[in-house]
Amino acid sequence: MSRQRRRASLALSVTAGLALLAAGCGGGDDDSTGLPADEQSAAGGGDGSPSGDGIRLGILGQCEGPFGGFHEDVVAGTTLALARFAGATPNSATSALEGFSGAEVAGTPIELVGVGCGDDTADRIVQEVRRLVEQLGANVIIGPLSGDEGIAIAEYAKANPELTVFAGISGSQEQTLQVQAPNYFRFYGDGAIWSAGLGDLLHHQEGWDTVAVIADDYSFGHTSAAGFVADFCAAGGEVTHRVFPPLGTTDYSSYVAQLPNPDEVDGYFWAVGGTGTQAALEAFVNGKGDLTGDQHAGNLFFNPDLAQALGTDIAGAYVGGFATLPADVETPEIEEYLAAADETWETIPGSLSGNEPAPPSVAAEFGFFYGYYTAGVALVEALEAVGGDISDLDAFHAAISGLTLELPYGDISLDENRSGIVDVGLSRLVLDDSGEVVQETVAIVPGVDQTFGGTFSPDTPSPGRDFPACEERELPWEGNAIPVVDGVPQS
Repeated sequence: MSRQRRRASLALSVTAGLALLAAGCGGGDDDSTGLPADEQSAAGGGDGSPSGDGIRLGILGQCEGPFGGFHEDVVAGTTLALARFAGATPNSATSALEGFSGAEVAGTPIELVGVGCGDDTADRIVQEVRRLVEQLGANVIIGPLSGDEGIAIAEYAKANPELTVFAGISGSQEQTLQVQAPNYFRFYGDGAIWSAGLGDLLHHQEGWDTVAVIADDYSFGHTSAAGFVADFCAAGGEVTHRVFPPLGTTDYSSYVAQLPNPDEVDGYFWAVGGTGTQAALEAFVNGKGDLTGDQHAGNLFFNPDLAQALGTDIAGAYVGGFATLPADVETPEIEEYLAAADETWETIPGSLSGNEPAPPSVAAEFGFFYGYYTAGVALVEALEAVGGDISDLDAFHAAISGLTLELPYGDISLDENRSGIVDVGLSRLVLDDSGEVVQETVAIVPGVDQTFGGTFSPDTPSPGRDFPACEERELPWEGNAIPVVDGVPQS
């Protein structure tokens, strides 16, 4: 399937996917909590201790709640990595949730003991990781997906040093910067990192001097907003309002009413995700009048399919980064990665196809799938580095910390807190020649780490409603973003 056709499929399917998210797709039945392997006895007992004779892998997905539709995607991401580099064979040609077999690295087998079913809450994800580790014997965990979950799993990892955790795609800052569990590794950015360079661009290129921020009132929303606030204010801009609706809000009218009118501010930054993005923007139209794209910017949940509900006036909006890049950036590595997904399954019911069967590359292009893929690659490369011997956990963890992954969307290494140093792709929603809204990459901000140029540290408060303050300062990437023209970085 060509990237142009995939791009069209993606644009046509996001609304359906988000609609299913609203229903908490995946449901709450027993079948959604794991794999057939869950019913088997876990090798080596249930204490998660490293026996040195194999990897007993548990994957923390999210089958309920605002991001429940991505359950298939995240399991598929890890499965693809193990299929490409560890010889795994999926048990089904049409769903990753059926598990895999035959995975092995340097003579060390990788057994999938189960999949956890999160719902975006810390309590639920801790229940699920305890089931995987303490009942099913997992000694390696990949996941979780969402912000508060990441903090909870990092704390669990810190309390269980015999466990090894590769974060999935949870974007809260605290899980690595504050918790600092030596056995918890994140090979991607956080929500603040994914906002790097966006405020600089909007202030200096688009002339925004003032902005209002609206973000989900939980750790990822706080982190995403914190990165934008730090970036925009560092460049000389002013944040006039910060509004935080609870995650999962359905009626945003009272929160939109707290925002300034379009003639009172230069622009708005939105970090409202999951099922809320479209609902929040529709409330804005109802409360503030027509939406003009060039007065709006958003985090990863801004996408071309918003035009189906809001009209093409959304064109002009800028979008922060995520784990992948928009489809206009084409490289041999990206093409090989997407082709591998289509070769691994016939179809998978990912979220961006409304959890209906679709080419696997549709799911693989989005960051939820890709974050779990990078975790799987890291597991494989770390095992190769220690010759498959995990009996010495200190050596295994040192090998993970020292990895530089050469990945389809750019190389990733870890900082001193075992969190990803990444390149951030900024994009814009634009009209193509046929009048359809598409996503176009405009710049890449290289080498951003979670200290955000000295803005954040283990000693600063966690991102929140009032932190960081709006302060002008120097950031290393200000004015140094790499322009992208027609999908090609100009470096």
